[in-house]
Amino acid sequence: MVTTDKAGGPEAVIAEVASGNRGLRSKDVLGLQDMPVEDIETILRNAAAFKEIMARPIKKVPTLRGKSVVTLFYENSTRTRVSFELAAKIMSADAINVSASSSSVAKGESLKDTALTMEALGMDMIVIRHPLSGAPAYVAETVGIPVINAGDGTHEHPSQGLLDLYTLREARGKIEGLKVLIVGDILHSRVARSNIWGLLKLGAEVRVCGPSTLLPAGVEQFGAQVYHNLDEAIQGVDVVNVLRIQLERQERGLFPTLREYSERWGVSPRRLEKAASGVTVMHPGPMNRGVEISPEVADAGYSVITEQVTNGVAVRMALLYLLLGGQGAG
Repeated sequence: MVTTDKAGGPEAVIAEVASGNRGLRSKDVLGLQDMPVEDIETILRNAAAFKEIMARPIKKVPTLRGKSVVTLFYENSTRTRVSFELAAKIMSADAINVSASSSSVAKGESLKDTALTMEALGMDMIVIRHPLSGAPAYVAETVGIPVINAGDGTHEHPSQGLLDLYTLREARGKIEGLKVLIVGDILHSRVARSNIWGLLKLGAEVRVCGPSTLLPAGVEQFGAQVYHNLDEAIQGVDVVNVLRIQLERQERGLFPTLREYSERWGVSPRRLEKAASGVTVMHPGPMNRGVEISPEVADAGYSVITEQVTNGVAVRMALLYLLLGGQGAG
């Protein structure tokens, strides 16, 4: 379990960061592939402390009072956008949402000009989701304020990867030595890439499984073991992280039918019998119940899917604070 004693609670974390004793090496969080292990550990430790705030009757601290965070989303989102905005508001920052469909982007404004406009308006941070891989990195080079990648194309989704690491350590007590299976649409999943990089850096064994059409070319070069047969892949694993099948891509013929996909690669109670005792099941959401995951698995006691959502707020609180550096608890 991830725990913090009284000396390591939110107030202690706030004081330590504000005094310059903690922080991240980069002004931005763009991915886990290039993030040092020390930074990953720093984020996870801080998230454990900040999660305590969410258990309080009054979920509000003044640590980022006067700071402004804009969530700039060019794709739809529920969990990521809401949790970033909630994290900002819990820490007393102003959270402003800008969606591409209702902004000057719809009039043809470039990504560069939109980012510069946000900076000129006095925003202290940009949280961006974009359909093109590399767009957040481009924004980070354009502006002088911190940028967090909230998902770019099929590249990475670092905050999801971090919250999955946090949830896994909370549920299992460790990550090193665990056998983790990621099953589903690996090809289009930025979540899968962030999870693979983060898990490998923290000492887990990673397996990936899915139809050959849903596995990226050269995926074995990531350091993961590749399987096409789920019954083989799931043998003895400690964790199964189920990815959403992107129904909008079904018309491209990446697999015959949803029924066949569910039969061959869907995670069910029967399949989980082959996993290690005490298996943990994860899903980043949104779920297609009855396709990649059965309702019985999604709602079982070994599922930590709702915990992932809760922990997403704590992890994003830690990211905001570490990058913005508040002025203490007041």
